[in-house]
Amino acid sequence: MPKKSKQQWIDISVPIGHGMLAWPSDPPVEISPFKVIGKDKHSNVALLKMGTHTGTHIDAPRHSLIGGQTIDELDPDLMIGPVEVIEINDPVAIRAKELQGKGIKKGQRVIFKTRNSLTQWWKKDFQNNFIYLALDAAEFLAKRQVKLVGIDYLSVGGYKQENGLAVHKILLGAGVCITEGLALNKIKKGSYEMVCLPIKIFQGDGAPARVLLRA
Repeated sequence: MPKKSKQQWIDISVPIGHGMLAWPSDPPVEISPFKVIGKDKHSNVALLKMGTHTGTHIDAPRHSLIGGQTIDELDPDLMIGPVEVIEINDPVAIRAKELQGKGIKKGQRVIFKTRNSLTQWWKKDFQNNFIYLALDAAEFLAKRQVKLVGIDYLSVGGYKQENGLAVHKILLGAGVCITEGLALNKIKKGSYEMVCLPIKIFQGDGAPARVLLRA
């Protein structure tokens, strides 16, 4: 019999629940009973209402680029395979100067653990001063042609619209897969295997995803 792996998969996805934290301008998450086992019902079915960028999710190019690829068109290879979790020390933003010493290689997948992960941020009120990618960091990663960039809050771009939009356009325009809303509070920096599977929404601009890491 094959030996069982000692390393277990770690779920770094945020649970989706009624009234959970969402981006301020996005739809609130609503989950309500639609069918309940009882007199004339033989199953439980819930009604789910939420935005495509709820919780842990993937941004497809269509999110920020007119005519960009949709979520159902993305290559799964972008989201499955080796990934490096990189710890960021800057208390304000992820900047190119700090990334230059991290040994990021062409075609790599990278996830950034920042001070956002000091708490279970998804259980708290929205914080507009979360750590984000500065423009020079987005350009650095695009030039490195990384496959995927992940971050431990709801957006790779800052709360200010001009930064948020520009960062998304730089990365998505370069074919970089963006994974947002990761729960990294229990994850250490280092190398991992990753499985990241977004819901396959036809012509979707994004989708919630289940993301797993294994050391």
